[in-house]
Amino acid sequence: MASDSPTPHHSPLEDVQGVLTGCLFMALAILMFRESRLLLGGTAGLAFLLHYLAGWRLGPVLFLINLPFYVFAYRALGRAFTVKTFCAVAVLAGYTEMLPGLIAFERIDPLFAAVMAGLLAGIGILILIRHGASLGGLGVLAIYLQKVKGWRAGTVQMLGDCVVLAVGLLAVSPGQVALSVLAAAALNLVIAINHRPDRYFGA
Repeated sequence: MASDSPTPHHSPLEDVQGVLTGCLFMALAILMFRESRLLLGGTAGLAFLLHYLAGWRLGPVLFLINLPFYVFAYRALGRAFTVKTFCAVAVLAGYTEMLPGLIAFERIDPLFAAVMAGLLAGIGILILIRHGASLGGLGVLAIYLQKVKGWRAGTVQMLGDCVVLAVGLLAVSPGQVALSVLAAAALNLVIAINHRPDRYFGA
């Protein structure tokens, strides 16, 4: 039974550990995606496409491609969320460059990679959500458009992801795109089941 007393917010130190931990889960997922040549949706997917097609370093591309979206984040969700999101994307970009020097996969089954990386990414994003942050990109734009245009954020996000995955056929095989869709399903399943304001409390 929920208490009527207000729930305390996370402290700044708790927010820092949340961003560091959530981004680490996400960076490990990204490493598994890259090893299996899979894709993510949103701006992360665009960064993967540029990495696969042009050979650009993934970490810096992840950081730079999100810069325009901070304007929408500020207008739709406020200063605190925008600052935390900027820090989260910067940390993720750093982790993405650092992790290949710390861990390597001699062999990874693509199907396992899709499911496991999707679950890891979902956990990482869930941690960030609980601490008032995100990884920016199309999700922030979707929330902004819902606020100012009345468009459903989930629909906008889904359409954006579909476009990224469709363009992904230029860089990876149809089988890898299909596995990327499976990974996206695993990611969203984690968030749908575990991010329930009517069931979980705390901020």
